Amino acid sequence: MKRLQNRIAESRFALPVTAVYALATWLMLCATGCREYIELAMFSVSTYLMVELNNRNALIRVYSRMVSCAFLVLGTMAAPAIGSINVLAVQLCFIVAYLLLFSCYQDKRAQGRMFYAFTCIGIANIIFPQALFFVPVMWILTGTNLMAFSGRNFWASIIGLTAPYWFLAGYYAITGDFNNITSHLNVPIWNVPLEQAARLLEPEVAVPLGFILLMAVIGTIHFLRNSYMDKIRTRMIYEFVIVMTAFTTVFIALQPQYAEILTGILMINSVVLAAHFIALTHTKVTNIAFCVLALAALAATAFNFICNYVPQANNLSPWSL
Repeated sequence: MKRLQNRIAESRFALPVTAVYALATWLMLCATGCREYIELAMFSVSTYLMVELNNRNALIRVYSRMVSCAFLVLGTMAAPAIGSINVLAVQLCFIVAYLLLFSCYQDKRAQGRMFYAFTCIGIANIIFPQALFFVPVMWILTGTNLMAFSGRNFWASIIGLTAPYWFLAGYYAITGDFNNITSHLNVPIWNVPLEQAARLLEPEVAVPLGFILLMAVIGTIHFLRNSYMDKIRTRMIYEFVIVMTAFTTVFIALQPQYAEILTGILMINSVVLAAHFIALTHTKVTNIAFCVLALAALAATAFNFICNYVPQANNLSPWSL
């Protein structure tokens, strides 16, 4: 029996309608001067790449655009936390890296794609030096889940990871500004986060992060209970995503001062898991859960806008409303 959630998940109008909603919300934010149009453009590119990620890897075994729809909804809701250029740039780099890595499945001679995948991580590392912590995890998952780890692929990933720094060093050599290189390399990779823990309690961080984590947990539980229905390749990819979700969550707990950027990375994994749950469950309980989550996402979006953008547009404190 197809319930409301299934009709929406499998509808060909789901993505266009969700895109119009997200575009209207982002344009409103841009019109108030709270977000820039370049950020909207980057978010749009990321959404398109999520469509490609779903299509090329058959993440859902029925026709559904729920991966990209969930990305649009959560990205719009979390705009206060992940709407800056740096956060969106790191998120975009990870999406491209996922696209390339998943295409290397069982291909131990995919040096080109491995190079470009880790080049994206290298670019993200320039913006966010702590992205380097993800590299060992991705190496392990490339071997255990994608079964694409080999000596050639490893060295291709090393070269790709360092390639952005070659261009950066060349640019600074031409401009004669070597201080920027040394200052970037001297950025502390690990900080004591005790004084930063309160950051996770701020509404603009806690609301989207909590909602994204909830979607990830629900999607993970659903997948682990029903993974036997998926193809082996799909199961391997989802296990990759689940491990990355767990690692990112622990990273946020240990280094809460980077919650905004890490929330952007977490969202990539969360929408994949959430889409699997929404599109492939059919019970009355899950249908009610879908409706509640959809309404909660809309409410959270409105809450974030009221608490962050309306006061900012009027040069007021969020709590002066």
